[in-house]
Amino acid sequence: MAVVSTDVTTPDTAPPVRRGPWRVLSLVLAGFVALSGVRFFTGEATLTASGTVSAALLLAVPIAMAALGGLWAERAGVINIGLEGMMIFGTWFGAAGAYFTGNPWVGLLTGILGGVFGGALHALATVTFGVDHIVSGVAINILALGSMRYLAISFFETEPGGGAATSPPLPGFPRITVPGLSELFVSIESRGWLIVSDLAGVLAGLTTQVSVVTVLAVLLISLSFYILWRTPFGLRLRSVGENPSAAESLGVKVYTFKYAALLVSGGLAGLGGVFLAMVASSAYQEGQTGGRGYIGLAAMIFGNWRPGGLAMGAGLFGYTDALQLRGTGTGVHALLLLVTLGLLLATVWQTVRGRYALAGVLLVAAVLVALWYINTDSLPRQFVTYTPHITTLLVLSLASQRLRPPAAVGVQWRRGQAT
Repeated sequence: MAVVSTDVTTPDTAPPVRRGPWRVLSLVLAGFVALSGVRFFTGEATLTASGTVSAALLLAVPIAMAALGGLWAERAGVINIGLEGMMIFGTWFGAAGAYFTGNPWVGLLTGILGGVFGGALHALATVTFGVDHIVSGVAINILALGSMRYLAISFFETEPGGGAATSPPLPGFPRITVPGLSELFVSIESRGWLIVSDLAGVLAGLTTQVSVVTVLAVLLISLSFYILWRTPFGLRLRSVGENPSAAESLGVKVYTFKYAALLVSGGLAGLGGVFLAMVASSAYQEGQTGGRGYIGLAAMIFGNWRPGGLAMGAGLFGYTDALQLRGTGTGVHALLLLVTLGLLLATVWQTVRGRYALAGVLLVAAVLVALWYINTDSLPRQFVTYTPHITTLLVLSLASQRLRPPAAVGVQWRRGQAT
C-alpha cells in the first residue's frame, strides 16, 4: 500500500502570515510622517506640540476605558449601551470616596465599584431576566443621571465648595515626569526640525506630568488583550460571544462568563469616570461624562472589537479634541491639508485596485478640500468646536467594511437554547 505524505505544505494549506500589527504600525508611522510634513509646511506648531499630546492623552483615556468596557461586554455577546451611565456612577462614587476619606486611591476603588454596580444591574436585566440589551442600557443611563443628581444634592450641597451639581475640590493622584528626558525632548522640540522635533514633542508629552491613572489605563489595555486572546478564560469568554449554545455544549458556564464580562465592563467604565472627576478635573460635576460612553462604543467599533484598534480610535478623538481646545481654529485648518493628502493616496490606491468610480469620487473630494484650505485662513468656531464629533462620524462611515462584530452579540440567549 502506498503511503501518502501529508507533510508537504501547499500554498492553500500554508499558515497565514499575520500582518495585522505590522500593517497598523506602518499606518501609524505613515500618518505621523505626513502630520510632521504638514506641521513643517504650515508652521502650525500645535499639531505636534507636547502640550497637544498631553491634552490628547488626558482626553483619550476615559474614552479608551469606556471602549475597553464595551469590548469586554460585546466579546461576551452583550451590547452595553449603559457605559455612559456606568461612567456617571464612577464619577460620583469616585468623588465621594476621595472627598470623605481624603484619599484618592479610595476614590479610585469606590469609583470602580460604582461602575461594577452598573454592570451588575445590566447583567441582571439582560442575562438573568432576558431584557433587551438596548432597553436595559438606556434605562441604566437614565437611572445614573437621576440618582447621581439626588446623591449630589444629599451629600455635596451642604459641604464647603460643593453644590447640587458639583462636589468640593478633590485630592489628586501623583504624576510622573521622567527627569532629564523631559527637558531634553522639550529642547529638541523647540528647534522645529522635520520629524525629529515632532517626535520629540510627542515623547515630551508622554513623559511630562503623566498621571499614574493614565499609566494604569495603558496597562489595562495590554492586560485585556493578554487575558482575552492568550488565556483559556479569554477563549471561553469569546466563545460565549460567538456561539453560546456551542460553548454550553462544551461545558462553558455561559451565564457566569456573561456576568464576569459585564462586571469587568462596568468597572472599566467606572475607572473612566474616576479619571474625568479626579485627573482631567479636580471635582465631580454633573454632565461630566459628556457622551464619552457613546464615543467609546464608536471607538470600539472603529477598532474592530480589538484592544489595539480601540486605543487608536480613542487617541484619534482625543487628538482632535485637544487641537480644538488648544487652538483658535488654525490647527484644525491645517489638518485640511492632511485630509487632502489622505484622499489623494486613497485615490491612487483605489485606481490600482481598478475601482475607478470610487477613485473619481475621492479625487473630487480631495480637490474640494484643497480648495477649502487654499481659500481660507481658519475655520469657523462652530465647526472647530464639533471637530471631535465630526471626526467620529467620518471615521465610522469610512472605516473598513471588513469589521466583524462577535456573531452572537445582542442575542437574548437562554440556557438550553439551540442557536
